[in-house]
Amino acid sequence: MAQRICLFPGTFDPITKGHTDIIDRALGLFDALIIGIGINSSKQPMFSLEQRIAWIESIYKNEPKIKVIAYEGLTIDCCKKYNAQFILRGIRYINDFEYEKAIADMNRMLAPEVETVFLTCTPLYSTISSTLVRDVIRNNGNVHQFIPDAIVKDFNTNP
Repeated sequence: MAQRICLFPGTFDPITKGHTDIIDRALGLFDALIIGIGINSSKQPMFSLEQRIAWIESIYKNEPKIKVIAYEGLTIDCCKKYNAQFILRGIRYINDFEYEKAIADMNRMLAPEVETVFLTCTPLYSTISSTLVRDVIRNNGNVHQFIPDAIVKDFNTNP
């Protein structure tokens, strides 16, 4: 039987408890989970690519199913490169679904063999987004409750 390989694409700038909620729940669904940090030339991330990779690798250092990579270009091309048959997307609200469904439909037209899987976020984490976390960081707020414990030490925050 072929391995079920899934790509979870995102910018993870920074990775949040919302992201790890989706990742942790997806681990039982797939044989391998590739966390793909997309490089988008039109976006200027707050944190370096190297830092984001290091954070995710630190969080999942004891999880052999997880591999962290960076990629440019179409997500579907990244799937083909790593033989991923699935794309994982997290959904917080209905507007996320509408946006993600449009992308999934486009990906299906480009590569019908790759299936998009949606997981809804646990209610506790549904309001957390990297954008909001970055705003808290920019304004010297405490982000401890929004980011994984394994990386809290890298932030000027009081637990």
